[in-house]
Amino acid sequence: MSEPITVSIRREVDPSRISEATAWVQTGVNLANKYPGFLGSGWVRAGESSQVWHMLYRFASEETLDAWERSAEREWWLSMGEGFVRNERSKRRTGIEGWFDDPATGSIPATDATGHVDPEASVPFAPPRWKQAVAIWLGFFPVNLAFSYLVAPVPGFGELPIWLRVLATTLVLTPIMTYWVLPWVTRMLHRWLHKQPSVE
Repeated sequence: MSEPITVSIRREVDPSRISEATAWVQTGVNLANKYPGFLGSGWVRAGESSQVWHMLYRFASEETLDAWERSAEREWWLSMGEGFVRNERSKRRTGIEGWFDDPATGSIPATDATGHVDPEASVPFAPPRWKQAVAIWLGFFPVNLAFSYLVAPVPGFGELPIWLRVLATTLVLTPIMTYWVLPWVTRMLHRWLHKQPSVE
């Protein structure tokens, strides 16, 4: 089964056409939202006077993402932005790591149209793995603890084979973590997760 896939896009937009670009970006979000597997998106400008825009969007699988990216609606939408989008770089990420991407600054290396990393346009990576682990644990521990208290009074649950108890626990908690808890935790810890190390 294919994992959820996150796409990060960095665009340079003509600064004299900000209002037009804003409407254009939102139109793209609205179109993608109608496609099966769409899990959400977000977009920001790097700063009030910046011409750099960052966007993240996520689909449930590579197949559903490909369906959107090959669609006639997306082709039409991209053609509408040709007049003011000067440059575009994108990167795909699969699995849980995509939740740690920072749309405000970008958190993955920018690539050109051929998929090669552009060193001059690269942006900071996702947070260190140890920070990601801490964020996941901070979400998982209270959720797992609450679930354990909830099922403790259930007759016979504690007598089930351990593999069956673990199966039931993970079946219940995995979607809760993926769709609600982890996105909330990463929003709450955003500054800490993306804090740049001080340079001596």
